[in-house]
Amino acid sequence: MSNFKPEKLQVDFRLNLKDDPTPLPRCYTLTHSDQTGDLFLTIDRQFDRQQISGWYTKLMRDEVLGEWKDVNGLSLHIYLHVSGGLVLGPAKWRYGIFKQHLPMTLEAICYGDKVFAKNHPDAPIIVHFLAKQVRFNTIQNWGIIKDFIN
Repeated sequence: MSNFKPEKLQVDFRLNLKDDPTPLPRCYTLTHSDQTGDLFLTIDRQFDRQQISGWYTKLMRDEVLGEWKDVNGLSLHIYLHVSGGLVLGPAKWRYGIFKQHLPMTLEAICYGDKVFAKNHPDAPIIVHFLAKQVRFNTIQNWGIIKDFIN
């Protein structure tokens, strides 16, 4: 499915969310190191703005943000910055890169928050590609949680 390596994932649970059955709000901030390949996942009641505030992250805008929403049942919404603002690379290229790495990304999130994910295996995953260009500014259904639990 992907080239996800659990040993490369570092998870930071905030506010005792690891043991909290209350689902909402529950947000994910996922970044990575281009040098080491390590993934850094923060699970909190809000996005980790400090994790994505560095100059490199602001230039690359390759962070992944996710949040659970309850609209006729729980669903996981993922947000990817394809174009606009200060960002490296054309939208078509970034869109392709995000789509290529999305299975690994979703597997990392499900693995990092595995207890919560396993409690909601049939929750749909909705991916929001955020772009100025209409053809890349899309919302796509990427299956359900159990598709990304290994």
